[in-house]
Amino acid sequence: MMGWTGIDEFVAVARLGSFSQAAMLLGKSPTHVSRTIRALERRLDVQLLHRTTRTVRLTDSGRGFFDRCERIVQDRDDAFALLGAHGEPRGELRVTCSTTMGERFVAPILRRFAMRHPGLSLSIELTNRVIDLMAEDFDLAIRTGTISDPRLIATRVASRTLHTCAAPSYLASRGTPERIADLDRHECITGTNTHWHFDMDGREVVHRPVGRFRCNSGHAVIEACVAGLGICQLPDFYILPFLKHGMVTLIFEAAQPADEPIWAVYPRRRHLLPKVQRAVEALEHEFAAAMNRPV
Repeated sequence: MMGWTGIDEFVAVARLGSFSQAAMLLGKSPTHVSRTIRALERRLDVQLLHRTTRTVRLTDSGRGFFDRCERIVQDRDDAFALLGAHGEPRGELRVTCSTTMGERFVAPILRRFAMRHPGLSLSIELTNRVIDLMAEDFDLAIRTGTISDPRLIATRVASRTLHTCAAPSYLASRGTPERIADLDRHECITGTNTHWHFDMDGREVVHRPVGRFRCNSGHAVIEACVAGLGICQLPDFYILPFLKHGMVTLIFEAAQPADEPIWAVYPRRRHLLPKVQRAVEALEHEFAAAMNRPV
């Protein structure tokens, strides 16, 4: 059995792309880190890193080895955290969330959470791409909609309301649609949702909007709506600031869809880790209040 010698050093250098930064992270000297990794390469009889005076990068063999070692190191650290911290969150918590929701709600909540737990480090990736938590080694995601992956546990932490609206200037020039089917004759501004949802006397009606403007940024969509470009459907936290000042008008209020759940989603094999459990508790406690706070 080869043991662990060199694995932590190799993972740190591969992550940071620097011997000196890895040495600082591990509390070792750069010379120690370099010698330990060279000894690991001799034991494995393979070169893991390309080294020059300016750069350090993984070889093809090193890239595959790093993927496995990173998971092993994370699982080891998680096991230590589970047994040795008496419920205190420790280690790195990796979280992903959509950009706007993350900037406005998730990052502030988890920042406060990290400040209460000095043994915890926090890494948040804000992206509208749906990340595979297991494949990319994330602990937690904040998502909306239906969660169907059996490998994941989902805890509802808040809800959001979808509103359909338009600028008064647009409605004055084009008229106010009275039926969902009337949207076919209007300019619709679309975001990440390709279908709009409505509730007609308890029956769900789905409409596929069509228009000349589409953007995956909710901020850009509401700004186009305020400018009079067309009708949009967005969550309340985009629309309410403009509604408050009369810059948009709600339409189809009687057909407003049911509130959409917001989930904290995490891999089943990590649900007992204190850093995950306590982060989810913080989100449950603070998320809904943050969304209902006056803008």
